[in-house]
Amino acid sequence: MTLQDLGWNDFFAAAFAALPENDWVPARLIRESPINYGAFLADGEEIDVVLSGKVWHDAVNDADLPAVGDWVAVKLGGENEEHVIRARLPRQSCFSRKMPGKSTEEQVIGANIDIVAVVTDAGEDFNPRRMERYFTLIQRSGAKAVVLLNKADLYPKAQNQEAAEILQKLCPDAAIHITSALHDTGLKALLKHLKKGTTMCIVGSSGVGKSTLVNQLYGEEWQWTDDVNEVTGKGRHTTTARELVPLPKRGLLIDNPGMREIQMWTDEQTLRESFADVEQLALQCRFQDCKHQNDKGCAIRAAVDDGLLDPSRLDSYLRLDDEIEKLRRRQKKRQINTERRAKRDHRVKARNLNDRIQLEADEIGLLRHGDDGDLD
Repeated sequence: MTLQDLGWNDFFAAAFAALPENDWVPARLIRESPINYGAFLADGEEIDVVLSGKVWHDAVNDADLPAVGDWVAVKLGGENEEHVIRARLPRQSCFSRKMPGKSTEEQVIGANIDIVAVVTDAGEDFNPRRMERYFTLIQRSGAKAVVLLNKADLYPKAQNQEAAEILQKLCPDAAIHITSALHDTGLKALLKHLKKGTTMCIVGSSGVGKSTLVNQLYGEEWQWTDDVNEVTGKGRHTTTARELVPLPKRGLLIDNPGMREIQMWTDEQTLRESFADVEQLALQCRFQDCKHQNDKGCAIRAAVDDGLLDPSRLDSYLRLDDEIEKLRRRQKKRQINTERRAKRDHRVKARNLNDRIQLEADEIGLLRHGDDGDLD
């Protein structure tokens, strides 16, 4: 295995060459835990590495810290010494979502990813509105979108084809594949995307067959899979941690635990690009500040009434727009609170420093007074 097999290119080489030290070596992170990371070196050797205090303190937020898929500069330790991450190289792409819950933090799903493959099916898991969220986040990341409509053997051919057509309309640039992990159908088309040096991140809901797909791509039981539930027809997802796996004679795969929430971490520009059809209609609204609710002269509502726009797509657009706006407000509030705390801490430190200087001055004065007394 070479650096190029791991995804190394001129972009990372230039960033590494600009680092100050010459005894560091490049490595790619393949897993992370609360205490350390796993990484591949140039010769394919797998090592455990820890994060240096400087990298930790220099990070603006958690998303700025090294994540699976990142390239890092490592200072190799000697015998009985730890290997230490001294720097994280800039990212070419970053697939992320908002941290689940009410947090305003970004959660990195995978760094330096070329392709994001979303696994779903044409049945119970099929949800165009959720797929719109995936497509929006993938577009923001800079990666290519690939969709696997899996478990095709469980649904009629017409149902699978209809689902594929719906998704293709939502994202014309996406590659849509109808697959069956059980029968190995369509995997050849997927493998066309996985060339040497290419990194694919595979995501989706629990129980849609992601682990089975990873097993077939890897050629062995890389991820243990559960039996299918006789009631729901689903298998229990077994991926418990994010991990980058090299595929034999292929690229690299980042498998992820099942995602319950796909909250937005994007901006208005990406939203407009993902909903270009809705945005084009919005330009025809009578008023520029149209809320697309009950406003007079709303071209979008007129399109819905005329059957030219799916009401659920409009609802999804409005929900995502509202979600992004709420996230921006929470981030602004958090920034204000952070700045206030910083100013308060600065004032406290300045006051403590002045008190210490005054105390030292008083002590020096007492000492001088004592010395003068001795002289008398």
